[in-house]
Amino acid sequence: MSQRYCLALDLKNDKELISQYESYHRNENIWPEITKSIKDSGITDMEIYRIENRLFMIIETVENFDFDRKAKMDTENPKVIEWENLMWRFQQPLPQSAPGEKWIKMKRIFKL
Repeated sequence: MSQRYCLALDLKNDKELISQYESYHRNENIWPEITKSIKDSGITDMEIYRIENRLFMIIETVENFDFDRKAKMDTENPKVIEWENLMWRFQQPLPQSAPGEKWIKMKRIFKL
Protein backbone atom coordinates (compact mmCIF):
# COMPACT_ATOMS: atom_id res chain seq x y z
CA MET A 1 0.00 0.00 0.00
CA SER A 2 1.34 3.41 -0.89
CA GLN A 3 1.25 6.68 1.02
CA ARG A 4 0.44 10.13 -0.38
CA TYR A 5 1.88 13.37 0.95
CA CYS A 6 1.25 16.95 -0.15
CA LEU A 7 3.82 19.66 0.45
CA ALA A 8 4.05 23.40 -0.16
CA LEU A 9 6.84 25.88 -0.82
CA ASP A 10 7.09 29.37 -2.30
CA LEU A 11 9.26 30.67 -5.08
CA LYS A 12 10.71 34.14 -5.02
CA ASN A 13 8.10 36.38 -6.61
CA ASP A 14 10.15 37.19 -9.71
CA LYS A 15 8.84 36.19 -13.16
CA GLU A 16 12.31 35.50 -14.59
CA LEU A 17 13.35 33.33 -11.64
CA ILE A 18 10.04 31.44 -11.81
CA SER A 19 10.57 30.83 -15.52
CA GLN A 20 14.09 29.51 -14.86
CA TYR A 21 12.80 27.27 -12.05
CA GLU A 22 10.19 25.78 -14.36
CA SER A 23 12.85 25.22 -17.00
CA TYR A 24 14.96 23.20 -14.54
CA HIS A 25 11.90 21.07 -13.80
CA ARG A 26 11.10 20.05 -17.35
CA ASN A 27 11.61 16.30 -17.58
CA GLU A 28 14.51 16.59 -20.02
CA ASN A 29 16.33 19.05 -17.71
CA ILE A 30 16.08 17.14 -14.42
CA TRP A 31 19.47 15.77 -13.51
CA PRO A 32 19.39 11.95 -13.66
CA GLU A 33 21.06 11.75 -10.24
CA ILE A 34 18.13 13.67 -8.77
CA THR A 35 15.54 11.35 -10.29
CA LYS A 36 17.52 8.36 -9.03
CA SER A 37 17.78 9.77 -5.49
CA ILE A 38 14.02 10.44 -5.42
CA LYS A 39 13.22 6.89 -6.48
CA ASP A 40 15.88 5.35 -4.21
CA SER A 41 14.27 7.07 -1.19
CA GLY A 42 10.96 5.29 -1.75
CA ILE A 43 9.09 7.98 -3.68
CA THR A 44 7.24 6.24 -6.49
CA ASP A 45 5.60 9.27 -8.09
CA MET A 46 5.92 13.03 -7.78
CA GLU A 47 4.10 15.99 -9.28
CA ILE A 48 4.68 19.71 -8.71
CA TYR A 49 2.06 22.35 -9.47
CA ARG A 50 2.40 26.14 -9.39
CA ILE A 51 0.10 29.10 -9.05
CA GLU A 52 1.86 32.46 -9.02
CA ASN A 53 4.84 31.83 -6.75
CA ARG A 54 3.25 29.05 -4.63
CA LEU A 55 4.32 25.46 -5.30
CA PHE A 56 2.32 22.37 -4.40
CA MET A 57 3.93 18.92 -4.52
CA ILE A 58 2.17 15.57 -4.39
CA ILE A 59 4.30 12.52 -3.70
CA GLU A 60 3.32 8.87 -3.67
CA THR A 61 5.61 6.69 -1.61
CA VAL A 62 6.16 3.13 -0.51
CA GLU A 63 4.33 2.28 2.70
CA ASN A 64 7.42 2.53 4.94
CA PHE A 65 8.67 5.84 3.48
CA ASP A 66 10.50 7.98 6.04
CA PHE A 67 11.18 11.70 5.57
CA ASP A 68 14.10 11.59 8.02
CA ARG A 69 15.72 8.73 6.09
CA LYS A 70 15.29 10.68 2.83
CA ALA A 71 16.85 13.78 4.43
CA LYS A 72 19.83 11.73 5.61
CA MET A 73 20.27 10.21 2.15
CA ASP A 74 20.17 13.70 0.63
CA THR A 75 22.87 15.05 2.95
CA GLU A 76 25.15 12.20 1.87
CA ASN A 77 24.64 12.75 -1.88
CA PRO A 78 26.85 15.49 -3.41
CA LYS A 79 24.61 15.88 -6.51
CA VAL A 80 21.49 16.32 -4.37
CA ILE A 81 23.33 18.92 -2.28
CA GLU A 82 24.39 20.72 -5.47
CA TRP A 83 20.81 20.61 -6.84
CA GLU A 84 19.28 21.84 -3.58
CA ASN A 85 21.76 24.70 -3.34
CA LEU A 86 20.90 25.68 -6.92
CA MET A 87 17.17 25.50 -6.20
CA TRP A 88 17.53 27.82 -3.15
CA ARG A 89 18.30 30.55 -5.69
CA PHE A 90 14.64 30.36 -6.74
CA GLN A 91 12.89 29.23 -3.58
CA GLN A 92 11.88 31.00 -0.39
CA PRO A 93 10.58 29.32 2.72
CA LEU A 94 7.01 29.68 3.87
CA PRO A 95 6.66 32.10 6.81
CA GLN A 96 6.11 29.24 9.29
CA SER A 97 9.18 27.28 8.12
CA ALA A 98 11.94 26.33 10.50
CA PRO A 99 15.40 27.69 9.58
CA GLY A 100 16.66 25.88 6.48
CA GLU A 101 13.34 24.09 5.95
CA LYS A 102 11.98 24.00 2.41
CA TRP A 103 8.97 21.90 1.56
CA ILE A 104 6.40 21.70 4.36
CA LYS A 105 3.94 18.82 4.67
CA MET A 106 0.36 19.97 4.34
CA LYS A 107 -2.48 18.72 6.52
CA ARG A 108 -5.34 17.05 4.70
CA ILE A 109 -8.60 18.65 5.78
CA PHE A 110 -11.02 16.89 3.39
CA LYS A 111 -11.26 13.62 1.47
CA LEU A 112 -14.20 12.49 -0.64
